[in-house]
Amino acid sequence: MNRKRTKSKLDRAMPMVHPNAAAIDVGATMHMAAVRTDRTPEPVRSFGTFTTDLHRLVNWFKECGVETVVMESTSVYWIPIFELLDARGFTVFLVNARDAKHVPGRKTDVSDAQWLQRLHSYGLLRASFRPKGQIAELRAYVRQRERLLEYAASHIQHMQKALTEMNLQLHHVVADITGATGQRIIRAILAGEHDPKALAHLRDYRCHASAETIEKALTGSYRAEHLFALEQALALFDAYHEKVSACDVRIEAVLKELSIGRGRGSGSLPSSRRRTDQTNAMAFDVRAALFALLGKDVTQINGLGPYLSLKLIAECGDDLSAWPSAKHFTSWLCLAPSNKISGGKVLSSRTRRSGCRAAALLRLAAVTVGRTDTALGAFYRRLSARIGKAKAVTATARKIAVLFYNAVRHGMEYVDPGASFYETRYRARVVDNLHRRAKAFGFVLQPAEPTSSVAVS
Repeated sequence: MNRKRTKSKLDRAMPMVHPNAAAIDVGATMHMAAVRTDRTPEPVRSFGTFTTDLHRLVNWFKECGVETVVMESTSVYWIPIFELLDARGFTVFLVNARDAKHVPGRKTDVSDAQWLQRLHSYGLLRASFRPKGQIAELRAYVRQRERLLEYAASHIQHMQKALTEMNLQLHHVVADITGATGQRIIRAILAGEHDPKALAHLRDYRCHASAETIEKALTGSYRAEHLFALEQALALFDAYHEKVSACDVRIEAVLKELSIGRGRGSGSLPSSRRRTDQTNAMAFDVRAALFALLGKDVTQINGLGPYLSLKLIAECGDDLSAWPSAKHFTSWLCLAPSNKISGGKVLSSRTRRSGCRAAALLRLAAVTVGRTDTALGAFYRRLSARIGKAKAVTATARKIAVLFYNAVRHGMEYVDPGASFYETRYRARVVDNLHRRAKAFGFVLQPAEPTSSVAVS
């Protein structure tokens, strides 16, 4: 006797949010796709990862009436199928594997793709943030530039190693061998000049080390094998910086296109409060380009330089409309407390771990601003003395994130209230508490009269 199949408790209790949902279990060489069981006799199918296979997968979704697709962010294997589905008009949800893992009720005989499809159809999975359009293109160029700078930095170490093997202590008397003095001397050495006195005269006038000190540091053994290693390290360093310059051209072009589309930068650019000659600076005026895009100068916020601001825009976008409020934004960055409450008692309020690049940038800005004589710097130092540097960095990074959100989303103009701002407010709060406690005990506090010193003859 055939028993009637009854609906599960989940089916009876929860309304279906995405009835035309599908899911893909992404892999390196094979994708498992799943649709609703009433759409086809074979609701779970496997597809290869070649382009023709991906087109077959998308066509199958079209035949099954799929409108929205969910997939987990597995390495970079999800990118080709994500871009293809997005181009074909599907609404694609890229979710964190942790979110699907923590949903209870999974059965052992249900495949990953079927489980994802079922969770998504009931609206139990949240899509991860991913910038769209030209912001995604900008992010790719900025990240590529960062990788190239990391590769170039390794060849600086190779140059230092070759110099040490020749007992040339240039990197000990010069702050940076990629600076003006260091590059002049290294290129002269590779051109055949090995006289320490002649090399020392190539020092830049801003170099702190004297010509005599540099001359002593450049007395060594110029062996052929070490010069060969130095030459190759310098050539690779130059090659990577040529590629960095190519990235700068692409980044500038994308920013101009975005500025034309947005049309926000109508006012005049405020004067900069920081020095502009930074290491690995871009080949164009980043601050002016961001002002033309946003209509606001976010570099007025202490801790946010032009390059760091550009990286934040590339990671988060130029309108931040994906987050309804600054609290949502800081929660996404994992800079807000993750409160675990049971029975009205807070069990833990630690921030969640995150690999978010934007959060790492804001933490870097917090460390930098902690050494400045500003309101944010005073806030960092006061918290650092009370709760430790690690928590102070997180709290200051969250405060900078709120200022950045309000500036980009709502056009807030930031004005530094000064280093004494937080100290004055803290003192006023302590005095108010003392007055309240004194009143509770029936006393009234009066300010002490200043004592005048009387000179005795």
